[in-house]
Amino acid sequence: MIDPNEGDVRFENEGSLEPLPVVRERTVVMRAVGLTKIYSTVSGKAGSGAAALELFRGLDLKVHAGEMVAIVGESGAGKSSLLHLLAALDVPTAGEVWCGESRLSGLTPKQAADFRNRDVGYVWQFHYLLPEFTAAENVAMPLLARGMERAAALEKAAYWLGQVGLADRTANRSGELSGGEQQRVSLARALVTEPKILLADEPTGDLDGKTADAVFGLIQRLHEAHGLTSVLVTHNLEFAERCNRVLKLREGRLVDARTSPTEAGRV
Repeated sequence: MIDPNEGDVRFENEGSLEPLPVVRERTVVMRAVGLTKIYSTVSGKAGSGAAALELFRGLDLKVHAGEMVAIVGESGAGKSSLLHLLAALDVPTAGEVWCGESRLSGLTPKQAADFRNRDVGYVWQFHYLLPEFTAAENVAMPLLARGMERAAALEKAAYWLGQVGLADRTANRSGELSGGEQQRVSLARALVTEPKILLADEPTGDLDGKTADAVFGLIQRLHEAHGLTSVLVTHNLEFAERCNRVLKLREGRLVDARTSPTEAGRV
């Protein structure tokens, strides 16, 4: 379980975050059923033709409302690829991904983009801020993309920048922000739409140790205070252990990292 006292390094000016009442309902927010992903690769040997790279086959996953789930595993195991499938950034070779009642594999590219704008908050390892825009404008981009009036979008962006401790940096461009500040802006951008699920791919991977610890602690507090449902890919096992569940992607399957291999079942 999450330990609120572990790694509780707070940012100056961070918004006041009071945990919501605990919700006992075990609603499934996202699920993957029989998920298979196979990539065709070209062998370096002349005339040998195409080979197949199978990342996972028959993978199952359920994420319940309010959970903070960490996915760990060796480099190349397919953790980022799995997150891409959950966000409808890619399509599976076989199997299905559902977010609530939405079946992702049946979406057109336009519908998939609308789904990501509406239901998914995504944090990348690199912040991907647009350098010509201010922090507030970067955070407001998902709202502006869906047609929200500019003043209202910027007001909501300012609120979320306050929640990540950057209320005094709304007018700064990305080049005027530190690495940790840039990643906090990207976190605010992911949450400004109030998504059903937060997906984070190595959100602290580009940060130094102290800043990474502070940013991960912030993610924990936001998760608790706003009743988020979160799935995070990380190589940092210490951070993973601070989540509700730790799943290991191994040999194409997800297993509970807190049980022995013989006890691990469907997750």
